[in-house]
Amino acid sequence: MKKIAMTTPLVEMDGDEMTRIIWQLIKDELLHPFIDLKTEYYDLGLEHRNETDDRVTIEAAEATKRLGVAVKCATITPNAARVDEYHLKKMWKSPNGTIRAALDGTVFRTPIQVAGIEPCVRNWKKPITIARHAYGDVYKNTEIRVSGPGKVELVYTKADGSEVRELIHDFDGAGVVQGIHNTDASIESFARSCFEYALSTKQDIWFATKDTISKIYDHRFKDIFQDIYDREYAPRFDEAGIEYFYTLIDDAVARVMKAEGGFIWACKNYDGDVMSDMVSSAFGSLAMMTSVLVSPSGVYEYEAAHGTVQRHYYKHLKGEETSTNSVATIFAWTGALRKRGELDNLPELAEFADRLEHATLATIESGEMTGDLARITTLPNPKTLSTKDFILSIAQRLK
Repeated sequence: MKKIAMTTPLVEMDGDEMTRIIWQLIKDELLHPFIDLKTEYYDLGLEHRNETDDRVTIEAAEATKRLGVAVKCATITPNAARVDEYHLKKMWKSPNGTIRAALDGTVFRTPIQVAGIEPCVRNWKKPITIARHAYGDVYKNTEIRVSGPGKVELVYTKADGSEVRELIHDFDGAGVVQGIHNTDASIESFARSCFEYALSTKQDIWFATKDTISKIYDHRFKDIFQDIYDREYAPRFDEAGIEYFYTLIDDAVARVMKAEGGFIWACKNYDGDVMSDMVSSAFGSLAMMTSVLVSPSGVYEYEAAHGTVQRHYYKHLKGEETSTNSVATIFAWTGALRKRGELDNLPELAEFADRLEHATLATIESGEMTGDLARITTLPNPKTLSTKDFILSIAQRLK
């Protein structure tokens, strides 16, 4: 069988632990036999990030800007325990956060629906896409441990040297303080990415914050979204027959639970992080969710929405069999290959991505699946496959 040719490489970002094992299995069994795979490879495994003082993450982000499409494996964001475990020089920041800031993009996460895995919320009939702002807030925070009595202020020193001060709290004992920020430019990019994505998918878009409490910070998001929509997008939305509206996040949560799905829910950075996990778990599994970072300049980075599956990795190291769900990682590859095919006018590459996704879902619908899905499926007598055997079963369907 002649392999499908590629003209422009993908940026390939390798990762950590069990997902790194899955990453190689996918390439060996599902990609290399069918595609003359071209990638520009960057090892974002924690050991290599530590060796390079995390320069490799910046290099991968720059390559993504240059080549336009990237695919990323799940990576470890180290805490204190990981610093000791991996003998790190320091507690390196989240690679995802670094890449998102470099690309100034918005993350869109959508559940992967398959027959036999039913949503926990009975009225959800269509996927709900979470649009997550990918810059600032708690992910770019500055924190102080207050050791005792004292006054903490927020100080803005203008370019001309003048100051604006606001009292945060007059402490009479120990405590903690956190400072977060965002920029108008990043919020504007977020809004435009959301509106463009809604138009491309012909879906309504909701935006939700807590502007009744955060009357300056969150209200700035609300105002920018509304201004850009009114000036640039209202007629286009009318023509497409779709709607944009703003609501408080409390109201959005209540509406989401009663809705049928089929819309985009735009959230600030932390809200989107939490709500995407909630939506994916309620639809079936965090391992059944696509995730793509889209920049305003038209750069795409695809990844799995979940972590590195640490517990399964430790079992793997002991030689024990694992049954780890690889669907989200497979769909990260198919998303990147499809986009590369579209941009390079290679319909056969995009068609292969479609076939691989179909083979993956058909494997599950036949009753062959990993343990996490076997425990929640409505299909009778499911067969639980190991990590490798699930991928081999998909490969057999492809062939």
